[in-house]
Amino acid sequence: MSEMFDRINRKIEYLRISITDRCNLRCVYCMPEDGIQPLSHEEILSYEEIIRIVKVAAELGISKVRVTGGEPLIRKNVSRLIGEIGRIQGINDISLTTNGVLLAKLAAELKGAGLKRLNISLDSLDPERFEQITRGSNLPAVLDGLARAEELGFDPIKINSVSIRGFNDSEAVDFARLTIEKPLHVRFIEFMPIGARDMWDESRVVTAEELRGRISAEFGPLEKLESKGADGPASMYRISGAKGLIGFISPLSHHFCGECNRLRLTAEGKLRPCLFSESEIDLKTPMRTGCEDEEIARLIGVALSVKPEGHQMAEGIKNKYQRTMSRIGG
Repeated sequence: MSEMFDRINRKIEYLRISITDRCNLRCVYCMPEDGIQPLSHEEILSYEEIIRIVKVAAELGISKVRVTGGEPLIRKNVSRLIGEIGRIQGINDISLTTNGVLLAKLAAELKGAGLKRLNISLDSLDPERFEQITRGSNLPAVLDGLARAEELGFDPIKINSVSIRGFNDSEAVDFARLTIEKPLHVRFIEFMPIGARDMWDESRVVTAEELRGRISAEFGPLEKLESKGADGPASMYRISGAKGLIGFISPLSHHFCGECNRLRLTAEGKLRPCLFSESEIDLKTPMRTGCEDEEIARLIGVALSVKPEGHQMAEGIKNKYQRTMSRIGG
């Protein structure tokens, strides 16, 4: 199988695919209060177009795929897409990120399609705060989805929580406590200036180091673990004797650009070499005007050639990033 490297010799093997920009929640850090104008059905890639891109990418060296959104479970027949991707030669790891609202209903179908790993975005365990963060009231549905995923044996199940100072950072210890009796991976993500810019303020960032200190103060020193490929950018720890793990993802305080191994495909067919770069390569238009697979491969090579060495989020941070996370893919 081929291997693919960018211009500074990082091995690129991971493709994150947004299959929709639509979502059934309106999280305050992801979307502005008045929402966004959704793409039409014709503007987003069809499943057949997504599968074609993955086949070409797999031939070049992509072996890991994550399906994201928006909220991917609101798009019809997502399990069929999971199954098709899982049958592509060279793809040996497929996962999905969801907000969990529809997970209880679809978890068995996803498992049957071959999905093994799940990330569930969950920023509060308190019903009132959850409603405030998401501008919705579906916490029971999310917790039901989590329980159903555990019951079906998804492994690992990762809970992603964005900590925002003065908003939900007081729950860090409660989230960490989940790992004591259950083999969950709870991952804390630093608040980033992407999404709802009316919410962003640098003073609201709670660093990974600060959160780690709070959790250690409650449970004692955390055991540092050697990070594995499946951990992605997270630094992994364990509370002594716990069944699960705690991860910290710190794009602001300790960026991980030197180990970045991914590309992102947006719902409307733009290949994005970096989450924090506005560079995008259009794959949809060439495909819809009859290009050969060799042209798709060439455009993937272009994405590698412009993948930046690192982000500059500290420079002009407040208004730098124009795309919302729902449009890029979480």
